[in-house]
Amino acid sequence: MQKEELVSIKEFCESHNLEVSFIYSMQQYGLVEIAMIEERVYLPLSQLAQAERIARLYSDLGINLEGIDAIGHLLQRLESMQQEITNLKNRLSLYE
Repeated sequence: MQKEELVSIKEFCESHNLEVSFIYSMQQYGLVEIAMIEERVYLPLSQLAQAERIARLYSDLGINLEGIDAIGHLLQRLESMQQEITNLKNRLSLYE
């Protein structure tokens, strides 16, 4: 992974008024992935939107990481169900 594709967690935490330990906690819950290069820790750009969403839920709404994890699972399930509904509608339209 190239350094241009990474964001320092220190910079991320400073810009969002978070402790660096919060990023490690997010990683332990499996909410984001982090990369370590030359003893420095980074967020891949692909994880940046997810990390920002989690930071807003945590900071603005006061939702703890357990709640954010549960919300994430529910959103994934909802997305899966929406995809299944779309597939079923497509199959149904064949018979109309």
